[in-house]
Amino acid sequence: MVNKKIMILGASILQLPAILKSKSMGLQVIAVDMDKNAIGFKHSDVCLNISTVDIPKVIQAAKEFEINGIFTLASDKPMRTVAAVSEELNIIGINRETAINVTNKAEMRKVLREKDVPVPAFFKIETWSEYISAVKSFKNRFIVKPADNSGSRGIFLIEDINNKENIAYAFNYSKENSHSGEIVVEEFMNGREVSVETLSFDGNNHIIAITDKVTTGPPKFVEMGHSIPSQLSNQTKAEIEKVVSEALNAVGLTTGPSHTEVIITEDGPKIVELGARLGGDNITTHLVPLSTGVDMVRCCIEIAMGKKPFLNSRVEMGSAIQYFNQGEGIIRNIKGLDDAKKIPGVEEIYFMKNINDKVVEISSSVDRLGYVIAKANTATEAIDVCEKARKRLYIDIQKPEIYERT
Repeated sequence: MVNKKIMILGASILQLPAILKSKSMGLQVIAVDMDKNAIGFKHSDVCLNISTVDIPKVIQAAKEFEINGIFTLASDKPMRTVAAVSEELNIIGINRETAINVTNKAEMRKVLREKDVPVPAFFKIETWSEYISAVKSFKNRFIVKPADNSGSRGIFLIEDINNKENIAYAFNYSKENSHSGEIVVEEFMNGREVSVETLSFDGNNHIIAITDKVTTGPPKFVEMGHSIPSQLSNQTKAEIEKVVSEALNAVGLTTGPSHTEVIITEDGPKIVELGARLGGDNITTHLVPLSTGVDMVRCCIEIAMGKKPFLNSRVEMGSAIQYFNQGEGIIRNIKGLDDAKKIPGVEEIYFMKNINDKVVEISSSVDRLGYVIAKANTATEAIDVCEKARKRLYIDIQKPEIYERT
């Protein structure tokens, strides 16, 4: 694929693995990001300071540089741009209808329900009056979330349906985090949550991994840990794979990656969300390759460039990631890092914040301080390695009441 050009939407730390992988495959990288200091620009051939959701400008740039493929990683926002460019230049990618189905949670649920794919009861909401009307239909706990955001932003669980203050807060919180102003109100699904990483090509959906996850729980459900392979029973995993494949067909996703979130309820697996992109939180960039041997980033680039990916070289190992759960304050020191890295099985320890940075209570994924990734023979062992590494670390966070007096 020497001299061929791939456009990558986004050049942040999330898209950096795709940029580096594309370069290693001999591709010329045209990176697009509105942040002129994006880390991925340091490794790209062409750096375009354009918003990844500015469809007309991205199309114009794609034509100017005569790209051969387009791709994004771990971000839902640019998917409509990917679809528009793919159709305009007649290159491989999802179509615009599918892009809408996978980037708007209300439209997604509507399509899935029409195709009899199990989803929670839900309402698409734009106004306060619609919201209050929908709220009255619930007799138990319900979830409020933006129709078009990710990373746990704007999600809130109403546990007491008589708590008017929380009900009003949830509406405003989700509205503030919704790009379109639309929100979704849906039944609370009780059960274990997993994500499913899939590659689709040649008319088939290939399930690569099912990932167990840990969240902060109610009311905001920020993801704090993942492990592969899933420790669910083989029967439950087969049910999950069936539902996910039906969901992908329902939204029209036939080409490229997908990241689907599923909750196993008393009535069986139900779809929470479905994205036409690789999973974030280092799941597909780190955990999947460590556990399965499948380089999903490379596979997605190959699909985007019209080449069939090779999936036969598989291994069976365990991997895990755990995020640090900090409180509010100022980071004054981090000790024990060298010792933690020496623990057998530790693959990476990374901090998104620096000494003297302020951290807050975790409300969304962007608030997390850092993480540790581990590999072992099983998922359980990999989780144990992560926990050992976390115990070796001492993160000194000065509490607000202390630094406000100094």
